[in-house]
Amino acid sequence: MNTDAPAMAGSPRLLRRYLLGWALGVLLVIWLLVIALAWFTAFHEARKFSDGQMVAVAKLWLTAAPSATASGPLQALPDLSHEFLQDVAVVAWDGERLVTDTHGLVPGLNTAALPAQGFATVEIGAAGRAPVWRAFAAQTGQGAQHRRVVVFTDMRQRHELGKDIAEHVAQPALLVLPLVAILLWWAIRRGLRPLDRLSHEVAALDGFAGQRLDTQHRFREFTSTVTAINALVDTLQTRAQREREFASDVAHELRTPLAAMALQARAAQHDPSPVRLAQLEQESLRAGRILHQLLDLARAQRSGAAGLAAPTQGQVALGELAERLIAAHAPGADASGHELSLQQPDRAVVVPAQPMLLELALRNLIENALRHTPSGTQVVIDVWQTADERGVSVSDDGRRPQVGVPRAAESEGLGLGLRLVERIADQLGARLVADHGEAPMTTRFSLRWRGA
Repeated sequence: MNTDAPAMAGSPRLLRRYLLGWALGVLLVIWLLVIALAWFTAFHEARKFSDGQMVAVAKLWLTAAPSATASGPLQALPDLSHEFLQDVAVVAWDGERLVTDTHGLVPGLNTAALPAQGFATVEIGAAGRAPVWRAFAAQTGQGAQHRRVVVFTDMRQRHELGKDIAEHVAQPALLVLPLVAILLWWAIRRGLRPLDRLSHEVAALDGFAGQRLDTQHRFREFTSTVTAINALVDTLQTRAQREREFASDVAHELRTPLAAMALQARAAQHDPSPVRLAQLEQESLRAGRILHQLLDLARAQRSGAAGLAAPTQGQVALGELAERLIAAHAPGADASGHELSLQQPDRAVVVPAQPMLLELALRNLIENALRHTPSGTQVVIDVWQTADERGVSVSDDGRRPQVGVPRAAESEGLGLGLRLVERIADQLGARLVADHGEAPMTTRFSLRWRGA
């Protein structure tokens, strides 16, 4: 079966490489987009931050006066207002003399807590000022000639600056997230399209009509799946063929006794003699035996399905089972003039099987031998074991069928019994073999298991 799935010559590609290629392609596009946005945002924010720092330095130099120079209030200028303006305060000493205090922080400052050199976070209790500042101290010179400078930055403004930059960086990422989700969804859907196509092919497959999947798929990962599905189709076809053959056998087996019953019943209406009634009874019993075999087959199939779910099968001693069945059939064999006997080795022969199914199979073989051979026939049940095989066989010297497969024997009137045994043998993991047997026997049916 070949649908719209494209077939490619040569070695099929790997599905994982196909999906990886699409995923990497989408990730590459997303990565380039993020890089472009980050590049633009970084330069934009860096420019603004640099402008703010330049404004802060200009304000500092206009506010702070050199040593011994008085400082006045800074006039309000529009260019001194900036989004990223950081309020920087400077406190300077010449020796022990305070020369600069741009923001009036010294009254609320614990100078002992200031570092001689480096950074520190200090608290300032000056009225109208922020309580927490980041300080950096530097000192030049020695003794009375040294100059010490401490630069302060408001921690609240510092946090606000970080928050503002984070918001500007996060906004592009938030805008990209929906695009990433859409692109990944599209890539996954596009990548799994071959699998969806295969699913549609399987859904449209009619296994009973002989349709099979095309093995020339684009991806090697589908090979095992397609092979398994085709094997399942072959199994379904085989089973369907067996069911059709079995239905045909049932119709054939039932048609003969039912037609005979109709004829005998019509004849008995005009001549209800004991012979007519006996013939009618015989055909009724024959139809009853066929229905009984059908019921046995249904029971065997139910038991076989239950047995498949069981973890292990039981161990059945073939000799004990044969002895029990011979004892059950001995009165009937004696009445019909058959000689029924058993041959078995001294050591018990045990096979793994479901007891009920094995008993049903062996019983049908014995009943077929007794029913389809004339009076005075020998029927021998033989239990045996060799280095390669073990099993049980039913032989007689009253039939000469074509041997090879059980179906050939069925053509001689053995009916559904052998078909039933054949199916049970499949479920038990055994083989039903028909041959001539050993002289003086002329027909033998054997259930064989491999291994000793």
